[in-house]
Amino acid sequence: MLSRPLCFKACPLHTEQLKLLTQINMDSRPVSASRSAADSPVQDSRSSSCNGDAAVSLQEWQNWGAISPVPAMVTEVIEDLNLLEKDMNTLMDFGGNHGSLRGNFKVQEDKKHRAKFQSLGDSEKKLQFFSARQIACRLLGSRGYLCQKCWLPMEDCMCSRIKHCSLWHRIRFWLYMHPKDFLRQNNTGKVLWQVFGNQAATLCLYGISELEEIMWDSFKLAGRRNVWCLYPNKNAVPMSVQDAFVQDSSRCPESENNLVKRDDMMNFILLDGTWSNSQAMFNRLQDRAEVVWGEDLPCISLNAGVSSMHKLRPQPSWDRTCTAAAAVRLLDELELIPEFSSHGLRNQAIAIKDALEVLLEALTTRRLRMGRSISRKERHNASFC
Repeated sequence: MLSRPLCFKACPLHTEQLKLLTQINMDSRPVSASRSAADSPVQDSRSSSCNGDAAVSLQEWQNWGAISPVPAMVTEVIEDLNLLEKDMNTLMDFGGNHGSLRGNFKVQEDKKHRAKFQSLGDSEKKLQFFSARQIACRLLGSRGYLCQKCWLPMEDCMCSRIKHCSLWHRIRFWLYMHPKDFLRQNNTGKVLWQVFGNQAATLCLYGISELEEIMWDSFKLAGRRNVWCLYPNKNAVPMSVQDAFVQDSSRCPESENNLVKRDDMMNFILLDGTWSNSQAMFNRLQDRAEVVWGEDLPCISLNAGVSSMHKLRPQPSWDRTCTAAAAVRLLDELELIPEFSSHGLRNQAIAIKDALEVLLEALTTRRLRMGRSISRKERHNASFC
C-alpha cells in the first residue's frame, strides 16, 4: 500500500501572492495597548531608545541568523520609525510575541506606513516594503527580550541544550521564510541552522532582495538539476525522493556511483511560513525559476509523517508537518537510497529531532508557567461552536 504523500505547507490558490498584497493594509489594524494578564508575560512591554539607537548593526542582524548585510529597506524603515519617534517625542512601544507596535505610536505609524505603501508604484516594491516593515518591527521589538540564537525569551533560552552536528557537505538547506515567521518563538526552521550552522542551513526571507539574490546566485551556480523545492506542485506530476534521485542516476550514461562522486551541492528549499502564505512564496520561486532557467523548479513530495510540534503548533491536518520535521523526512528518505546511505544522514536527522524535542520542552515549560494550554487545538472545531 502506497503511503500518502506529505503536503508540505501547501495552499492550492494560484492568486495567493496578489491576495497578500491587497490584504497588507488589514494586517496592521490599530489595537488597544492594554492586554489581558493571561496574554502578557512579565517582559511583554518593551520600549526602544531614542536618538538613533534603534539602528541595527551588521553584527546584530547576522546574530539573528541572516548571512547578508543589513537589508537597505529594513534600515530605511527603522530610520522612518526613529524620525516618527522624534516627531512624537515618545518612545516606540512594543508588546506581544512578534515585536508588535502598540499604543498611540502604533496608531500614528499605521497611518504613515499605509500612506507610503499606497504611494509605491508596483507590486514588487510593495512586497519589499511589507517584508521590510515586518522584519524591522520584529528586530526592534525583540531586542533584549529574545535570545538571538533560539528566538525564545531570555529566561527560556534553549541554546545550551542544542547539540551541534555537521550536515553532509553535499546538502544545503535553504529556509525560505515568510517575514511573519521571522523571530517567531515556535518557528522550527531556526532549529536547522542552530544544529548545522547557517552555511549548511541558510535563512532567506521572502521579499528581502539581498537575501533572495544570495540564494539565487547559489542556485545559478549549482544549476537547475541540483535545486529542489520540498513542495507538492499541483501543476506537475508528483515526484518522490526516489523519483528524483534514483531515476536521475539511472539516466546517467555512466555508473550510478558517479552521482555521489561528483562535488555538486544539492540545494533543498524549505518553505517556512504558515500554510496560507506558502502558495505566494512558491509562486515567487517559480516566477524567478522561469526567468533564470525558462522552466519550473523541480519539486519533491515527502511521505507522510507526524512531528511532535503538532502538540504546540497546530497544522491544517495531521499529514502536514513543520519545517524542521520535513527536513528530517528528507534525510530519512535520502538515507534509503544506496548512493547516499553511507553519509550519516540518519544521524543528522536524529540531531534535528532531538533539537525539536528541546524546543517543544522549552515552549511547553513556558506555556505552563504562563497558565496557557499546551494541547493542540483543532482549528476546524471552531466551525461547530
